Amino acid sequence: MNVDTRTVFRWSVAAGLGLLAVGLAALAVYTVRGVLILAIVALFIAVSLDPAVRWLVRHRVRRGLAVGIIFVLASLITAGLVWAVVPPLIGQAIELSNDFPGYVDRFAEQSKSLRELGDRYGVTASLQNLAKDLPGQIGKNVLGFVQTLFGAIFSALTVIVLTIYFMVDLPRLRSGAVRLFPPANRANARRTVDLTVDKVGSYMIGNIIISLVAGVTSYIALTALGASFALPLAVVVAITDLIPMIGATLGAVVCVIVAAISDSLWPTAALVAIFFIVYQQLENYLIAPRVLRNAVDISAVAVLMAGLIGGVVLGLIGALMAIPVAAVIKVLASAKLSAMDAEEQTDTGWPAEDPGEPPPAQSPG
Repeated sequence: MNVDTRTVFRWSVAAGLGLLAVGLAALAVYTVRGVLILAIVALFIAVSLDPAVRWLVRHRVRRGLAVGIIFVLASLITAGLVWAVVPPLIGQAIELSNDFPGYVDRFAEQSKSLRELGDRYGVTASLQNLAKDLPGQIGKNVLGFVQTLFGAIFSALTVIVLTIYFMVDLPRLRSGAVRLFPPANRANARRTVDLTVDKVGSYMIGNIIISLVAGVTSYIALTALGASFALPLAVVVAITDLIPMIGATLGAVVCVIVAAISDSLWPTAALVAIFFIVYQQLENYLIAPRVLRNAVDISAVAVLMAGLIGGVVLGLIGALMAIPVAAVIKVLASAKLSAMDAEEQTDTGWPAEDPGEPPPAQSPG
């Protein structure tokens, strides 16, 4: 065996071992993907609450105590909302499931054209069968629901514990991220990390505020219009409004369909549709710009693509976290482009705004 053959063999073995290591690492990440998702959710929650913690720290409160205060306040607010919403929500949801067959029959009787269309394509019969089987299906799935409930409680406790640790150690984590860069670039890296944390926190807090406003406003409007199941529908609107771009429309469609089935096409369902059309315009052009004025400005196409990709990868959690991730990418890309523009301006002397056009020629004499 000559030297060249031995060298090729060694490189082949090294490449094979490298591919094996990468494959094992990917398998390990895939195996613990559930825990990693919970850790990412906890990190985003910690980043969202960090502005409030830093405000207390600036007022001479120790960070550990500040984290405890913010956590207790957030827990009390969450418990109050759950106590106020969950009991009537469960009651109205049970009423909706029990009375669903009657709602379907009344909906088919309200309009002759809708009844003929439903009979032609079998929609009415399918809905009636679904309505009849719904209570039995709910009873059969009680055990699965209990298992899912306990799994959700365990996941929630895990996220809470991780969030507390992340909130306490967030300054250390930020310093550790900066230390990964060479010493000459750490100043810029620190500014970028601080800006990223600030923008992500601003976006997430703003998005939660917008969703709460949407839920409260929807509950008031649905109650005023006499729509049935106002509270469950308002909760649906608040949850779906967290999803970028399509969430508000999805919640509105659910409310209009339920109003049409449980109440009447006119005037209840029509007025509900008009309300959501008007409210979405107010949210898009008045509420959201004011609440998110400190967040990263991302184009509508980027928001839609980020939401779709996040939803495909991680489902609802991915869709919720897609915009903060896109905001992080934009902050990092903006910092890199600014540095490149500054270097180009230093090297060429041309303006950074239009580097493709040379400086104007001087007039003779």
